[in-house]
Amino acid sequence: MLRVALPNKGQLAEPARDMLREAGYLRSHHPRDLVVQDPDNDAEFFFLRPRDIATYVGSGTLDVGITGRDMLIDSGAAATELMTLGFGGSTFRLAVPVGQVTGGIDVIAGKRVATSYPGLLSAWLANNNIEAHLIKLEGAVENAVQLGVADAVADVVDTGTTLRQAGLAVIGAPILQSEAVLIRRVGAPSARSVDTFLRRLEGVIVARTYVMVDYDVPLELVSQAVAITPGIESPTVSPLHDSKWAAVRAMVPRRDVHSVMDDLHDLGAKGVIVTDIHAARL
Repeated sequence: MLRVALPNKGQLAEPARDMLREAGYLRSHHPRDLVVQDPDNDAEFFFLRPRDIATYVGSGTLDVGITGRDMLIDSGAAATELMTLGFGGSTFRLAVPVGQVTGGIDVIAGKRVATSYPGLLSAWLANNNIEAHLIKLEGAVENAVQLGVADAVADVVDTGTTLRQAGLAVIGAPILQSEAVLIRRVGAPSARSVDTFLRRLEGVIVARTYVMVDYDVPLELVSQAVAITPGIESPTVSPLHDSKWAAVRAMVPRRDVHSVMDDLHDLGAKGVIVTDIHAARL
């Protein structure tokens, strides 16, 4: 049986559930469930604190899990990324009082730095040969400087509004670009159930990334049209009743679809139709 760890709260929780539902799992899941049996897929899902997931997976208690890259690294667990999942993006950065921004990252040397990610920050400090005193807090670390607990903070930053309200500003390059990742224990043996799970999630990512484009185009323009929509391997080109025209079908990156439609229209294509892809295997 495949045993999977999923976040029970936070920004990763609902997107993770949505992805698994699209992959054919969690058909009977209720938001308050802590454990969900999925006999159709011979799987069992455990909803855990996001910070604990890497520990459970790294110990081998559970086969795979979905968590944030930042929490994986911070945990120090013997787990590794299998794939990125395309949601839950965040940036982990240093911030200091506004008047110290020009000092660069060395300004925190010897200072107190408040963070909810001491493992992640310790590794970064060591890599940069900086010594600092870490103050571990659970949430709302941006208030630590104002309250006199720390001289700087290291935290997840979205818009930076909360930091600015606390009189802080980010310094240096991001410590880490994080996102949701699928993880597994380091050195775990291959398993068909894990491979199937991975393939299904890859299929969801492909379906979310691409759309299918169908259109008709004069025969003499097929080569130019195919250059606009090359597809994955190659587009499908089929004859129409009117022998002067052909029908073309190709997968196109979702982000590019409107510019592709514009190019096809300018070329002389007709009947351009875009449809969603609900599942895919490449």
